[in-house]
Amino acid sequence: MTDATYLCPACGRAHRADRPLWRCDCGSHLNLTPGRGLGCGDIDDAEASLWRYRAALALRNPPRVSLGEGWTPLVRRDWDGVPVHFKLESQMPTGSFKDRGTAVMLNHLLEVGVGPIHEDSSGNAGASIATYAAACGLPCRIYVPAAAPRAKLVQMAAAGAEVTAVAGTRQAVTEAALAAIGDSFYASHNWQPFFIEGTKTLAFELWEQLGFRAPDNILVPTGYGSNILGLDRGFDELLRRGEIDERPRLFAVQAANCAAFAASWAAGSEAFVPFAATSTVADGIATPKPVRIAEVIRALRRSGGGVVAVAEDAIAPALSRLGRLGLFVEPTAATAGAAVSRLLGDGTVRQQQTTIAVLTGSGLKAAERIGELLRI
Repeated sequence: MTDATYLCPACGRAHRADRPLWRCDCGSHLNLTPGRGLGCGDIDDAEASLWRYRAALALRNPPRVSLGEGWTPLVRRDWDGVPVHFKLESQMPTGSFKDRGTAVMLNHLLEVGVGPIHEDSSGNAGASIATYAAACGLPCRIYVPAAAPRAKLVQMAAAGAEVTAVAGTRQAVTEAALAAIGDSFYASHNWQPFFIEGTKTLAFELWEQLGFRAPDNILVPTGYGSNILGLDRGFDELLRRGEIDERPRLFAVQAANCAAFAASWAAGSEAFVPFAATSTVADGIATPKPVRIAEVIRALRRSGGGVVAVAEDAIAPALSRLGRLGLFVEPTAATAGAAVSRLLGDGTVRQQQTTIAVLTGSGLKAAERIGELLRI
């Protein structure tokens, strides 16, 4: 495949994706131009990973590094008397959905000659990037909140990353990472568009696992929105290729204590709306100011979906119920179960529809915290 192209949503400038780049010269984030799409005949059936969809990915060459990411189980369970499909992204190599985006992003960066990298993360993305950087042989530094879950910090350090804890807010962690630009490349999963190129394979997998049809509803725990944007991109490519007739409704699930998208959605705005953030057990989606807020809001509207803000006291019960179904996930992922109950209860989601709840991270990431929440 030839070099992909970035487009700046702020100034309109196009950039060839032939060098390590994470934002436009004007300061805005960048987006990849639309992909070629995927047809049934493009799937590599011999590949039991996301690379079965390599024909639709904006990479020039086959992947240089893979840990078998993707092709995660889709299981059906009864939830509030209704059959719901749970997508077990928690069974990725590093225990979270982030491996989809990381694998594609780092293979792209290897193609364009990246050197040492760094990232800021509250946990799962840092663990994923540290792990894949180790597999690539790249020096890696991860800036983390001082209060980040210990299990995730240990995972990063075990992969050989330099872990730098930053006191203060999540924004302070990002500012520390930005200050390090020049020392190494900022391989931010929130800024680099190839991360979303990886998360779009979630759309392809759901389509294939459901017998080459789109579901009606998809609920996703959402912090920065890379899964929402990936699903929007993937289903758009399937729609343009004539493989599906309509998009599924996408629902961004947030913890009500820290819900930037919910604030913008309620205000009918595509811009950031200031809100008062407080702590939440769903630390993986506690994002005070998402980078691509306008694109995420547009994707939700385009799909006919919306935002569900889950109350803090609804998370632990959903976590417990999922565990009793054999689905051991971290509190962040449990918000999807609580959101399914909400949408079933108000009639937004109906029994006869095909509904997907994406379980984004393994309970092994937060076993100690889960023990406290469930009084184990």
